[in-house]
Amino acid sequence: MWTDENRARYDRSQLRYPSDLTDEEWNLIEPLIPAAKRGGNKRSVNIREVVNGLLYVLSTGCQWRALPKDLPARSTVYGYFDLWDYDGTLLRLHHALFVQCREQAGREPSPTAAIIDSQSVKSAEKGGARIDPPGYDAGKKIKGKKRHILVDTQGLLLHALVHPADVQDRDGGVWVMATLFGLHPFLLKLYADGGYQGPAFQAGLRRVCRGIQVEIVKRCDQTKGFAVLPKRWIVERTIAWLNRCRRLAKDWECRSRKALTFLHLASIRLMMRKLTQTTI
Repeated sequence: MWTDENRARYDRSQLRYPSDLTDEEWNLIEPLIPAAKRGGNKRSVNIREVVNGLLYVLSTGCQWRALPKDLPARSTVYGYFDLWDYDGTLLRLHHALFVQCREQAGREPSPTAAIIDSQSVKSAEKGGARIDPPGYDAGKKIKGKKRHILVDTQGLLLHALVHPADVQDRDGGVWVMATLFGLHPFLLKLYADGGYQGPAFQAGLRRVCRGIQVEIVKRCDQTKGFAVLPKRWIVERTIAWLNRCRRLAKDWECRSRKALTFLHLASIRLMMRKLTQTTI
């Protein structure tokens, strides 16, 4: 007898690459991708293949010029990547899938609690100009960028920022909350680790999100070895899920905005597989 898991594994075995979209995944996002603009020549590129190309780069971490020949040209794939970044298509797609995941789990579309954390990522050697310079995280001893992410209690990405690694967590956390712009108006509770404690973060948070209460989840001093911290493990698991995409293994991008776009693309990939019950 075929189960959903066996059917999903069979569907993925018929694809050229493990990163390719299944029919169920494509049916989820196809209505959310804008149609071609009126005027000019008719669109001749296969949009599904463009998305497959983006997911291939995300999953394998390859260079744009290393895209396989059976996918659209790298200039075409990157052109859509750049277009969907600037016109907000990927952000709208991300939000729509987020709401669907919440509703599938029987939750309200807008969460009331969130968990915040950061990850410092080492910068790779880059041939182009460093338009957005990296920083040095003295605590982790890493020169690169820092990804600041905000997730709900299911581990789904709510919001994120990418900035130099020398920015302290308490300052970057205020930036994250300040750039929500009312996207999640019912947010009341914020869980964070010890890096966000102190009056500086509290004062900054009161300026941008006055109604949010912060709870610092600390590790007990008497605990030895590994210990699972309440709520904190959720955001750590999300970071581990996102890091399965090899493009996120290092900071390959010259622009922080492009690094953030790849982070959103990885979250879109994660939510598509959740909604179609495909192995993450």
